Amino acid sequence: MTLFQRFIIVLFMLAFTGIAAGCSDTWHGVKEDTKKNMDKAGDIVVKAGEKLKDE
Repeated sequence: MTLFQRFIIVLFMLAFTGIAAGCSDTWHGVKEDTKKNMDKAGDIVVKAGEKLKDE
């Protein structure tokens, strides 16, 4: 195996590692955002229920 072939293999391995790490961070962020949005929606529903209850 030539030096150039080794360099290309290492380059692909580094690119794959970077992509995999980026996908993991993105997925983690999506899960956090979804949880925050669901919590906000739940709070809005509870407040609307309390307003209806008071009437």
